[in-house]
Amino acid sequence: MTGGSLGLRSGSYGSLQHLQNGSFHFQPQYVGRKPSKMLPSGAREKEKVFPLRFRFLCSTRFGMLILVVFASLVFLSGFSTVNKDAQESNSVSITQHQHISQIPYENGEFGQNLPYIFPGIEVEQKDVEGTTTGSGENNRHHPPPAFHHLCENFAFPPPPPPNRKRIGPRPCPVCYLPVKQAMASIPSSSSPSPLLKQLNYVHEENPIKTEPHGGSEFGGYPSLKQRNDSYDIKESMTVHCGFVTGSKPGLHTGFDIDEADLKELEQPHEVIVASAIFGNYDVIQDPQNISRAAIKNIPFYMFIDEETEAYIKKKNSSALVSSNRIGLWRIILVHNIPYTDARRNGKIPKLLLHRIFPNVRYSIWIDGKLQLLVDPYQVLERFLWRQNASLAISRHYTRFDVFEEAEANKAGGKYDNVSIDHQIEFYKKEGLTPYSEAKLPITSDVPEGCVIVKEHIPITNLFTCLWFNEVDRFTSRDQLSFAIVRDKIMAKVDWKIDMFLDCERRNFVYQVYHKDVLDHMSPPPPVVHPPPLVRPPPRDGVIPGNRRGAVIPENMAGRTPARKNPPKRGRGGERRSGSRRHRRVGPGFRDNNSI
Repeated sequence: MTGGSLGLRSGSYGSLQHLQNGSFHFQPQYVGRKPSKMLPSGAREKEKVFPLRFRFLCSTRFGMLILVVFASLVFLSGFSTVNKDAQESNSVSITQHQHISQIPYENGEFGQNLPYIFPGIEVEQKDVEGTTTGSGENNRHHPPPAFHHLCENFAFPPPPPPNRKRIGPRPCPVCYLPVKQAMASIPSSSSPSPLLKQLNYVHEENPIKTEPHGGSEFGGYPSLKQRNDSYDIKESMTVHCGFVTGSKPGLHTGFDIDEADLKELEQPHEVIVASAIFGNYDVIQDPQNISRAAIKNIPFYMFIDEETEAYIKKKNSSALVSSNRIGLWRIILVHNIPYTDARRNGKIPKLLLHRIFPNVRYSIWIDGKLQLLVDPYQVLERFLWRQNASLAISRHYTRFDVFEEAEANKAGGKYDNVSIDHQIEFYKKEGLTPYSEAKLPITSDVPEGCVIVKEHIPITNLFTCLWFNEVDRFTSRDQLSFAIVRDKIMAKVDWKIDMFLDCERRNFVYQVYHKDVLDHMSPPPPVVHPPPLVRPPPRDGVIPGNRRGAVIPENMAGRTPARKNPPKRGRGGERRSGSRRHRRVGPGFRDNNSI
């Protein structure tokens, strides 16, 4: 990875050369002194013309010293000028984040619990000011035309060599801007929402189920006709999007939230980070490497149910009593959850954050099994703002086809096979085909949906609403329904989803096992230390030779105590060759190991 690829200023060296070749350049030339014809020839006459002090100044050594001092002053002056110029211009520095990932590059196999240290490259740029260009809805915050993004020349290094001990997917380097520059990249206006400008949601106090596969009461039992109409995108639409009953989401709708928490969730925020744990399924992971600006401006919300709350209080009774916080997470307790399946309950905040947070501009969703390791501003800049995208999600690390994903779900027992087959057959009739290169520039039909980076605009809100309706109607495996919803919307409007590499996702989140897996893992064997050897006290006093000044018992006086054989060391009683202890050898005795 070269410095030029990371945006290093090529003019750094050029500026210094310019000073060396310009007016600041000083190259002393030493010329041998020639005797002058005007000087007297005698030594006494020279002393009369040149005083002693002036003659010392004209000596060769002192002249060279003056030239060296002068050259040093010129160099320091030029260096300060270069340094000042570098501070005023865009300076670049590179730092690295290193941490240990539990799931080690993509190799087509499931990851193992092996450490893999990888860099997250952060490119620094100082004093960069953006300007507003364009007009209308597409009026976004862009840098000056002459500005080149510091990460535009970033390229992936070659993948690590295959290693049997590190199989499965691994993280890969990602180029992030520093937090200040990432914050300066926030668009000044919202992204355009193609065609759709106003999105409304169905409200019905007593929804009635009219079809055998019509979803749930929480989702409002949308019929197949209503489902099909929701893909007919217009300027103003009304669709099913959960929370059908009640006056507002979280209030007598199922997935109920305390009124004090609801007031907080309705507060306006530029960015939020959200996650959820239901059914005591995961262990809360506190985010790391979060900047002070993000801690001050970005709230972190963790939704839990009563079962998870009971477990937390059992482990730490004071964790939720004082401030409803665990680390950076603000805990939101949910009552009356609508589904018996904890994973399906988790899809409510995952896909319907825009309904729970009506006044939020950007959101980052991470599953409860993940730990955020990179600042949210840097994640948004890298995966949304830099790509001019409104929704970003990582692709699956090894599968790109929905039909292969369905078979993998059945083989892994993720859901009952009958329900998976019913869902896939239904999508086949709607025209879903296996993934192929004909779908390019679409790179995958299967997401790794544990992270969603989203701008809350009507078209992205419609997408997540319709995606949730598929999860409500069919299986809770959202990887199976992602492609059909995306393709139907993209067939109507010019809109796309940025699907970044899964190894890039693994760069900014740390994936741990679900709690049930952790509970069944055998703990490491305890370290057993043998009890210390205690010698029984002698009958007549202290053992002779035990220490200087020991008392010798009367029955042992005048006797030489018998020498005990030392304990055998190593195999077969042989002494280790690396031992530092040596026997004392008497005169005339030659050790076989001695030289």
